[in-house]
Amino acid sequence: MKKALIYIAAAALTVTSCRKEDTDSTESIIKDEVKDLTVQNSNDDKAIAKYMDEHYLDASGKITRFSSTDTSDDANKKLSELNVQKLPSGVIVIVREGAQPNPGTAIGATDIISIMQRSYSFVAQENNGIEYVSEIPFANTIDGTGNPEVDPSYYYVKQSVMDASNKTRAYYEIEGFQEGLKYFKSFNLPNSANYNLQGVILVPSRAAFARDEHYPYSGMSFRNRSFVFNFQIYRTTPR
Repeated sequence: MKKALIYIAAAALTVTSCRKEDTDSTESIIKDEVKDLTVQNSNDDKAIAKYMDEHYLDASGKITRFSSTDTSDDANKKLSELNVQKLPSGVIVIVREGAQPNPGTAIGATDIISIMQRSYSFVAQENNGIEYVSEIPFANTIDGTGNPEVDPSYYYVKQSVMDASNKTRAYYEIEGFQEGLKYFKSFNLPNSANYNLQGVILVPSRAAFARDEHYPYSGMSFRNRSFVFNFQIYRTTPR
């Protein structure tokens, strides 16, 4: 019992500490952010372009940064040299050649998806040129549980969740991710299957949460943050 109380107290302290750090972080972001949204959007686009020039897909489809000291990766194509589609919203879609289901299953807008991924969020800032800084994992099932994530609210949030929180769909969902996923189909794989990531969706902040109130996934603010989804849809089930 004493151990349980200690764990509870430690957890409470951690949550309190995280909340303070999150608050401080959010205040810092607001303080340092550019005021003009046109500039913010331009910075996001410049950072995305630089990111795509500095990374490639490895044999499993994982995004990997080019080494500045090892020439063994020089033969790999940059993300920017792959089949890149830029949508009007600014979202970038890269469908990885040879890694798609055949025929595959169309992904419905309200489907329950099972997604294996290594996805991150970034902030576009000046750092010897505009680039992504403050890389933070958003969802990483590959290095985490090893099983796909099922029915994430950032793709489709259940009505019961919105009713309980009295929040809108935009509070939870990442519109740019939904938009990009329309260019892919789902496999029909068991959780135990090895991953072979099928592509990338890069979402600028304006197509994510921008500066709006949103659900604090991972207990943090995603204000002005862009997202890079590197993923494979294992299954999709009509709701």
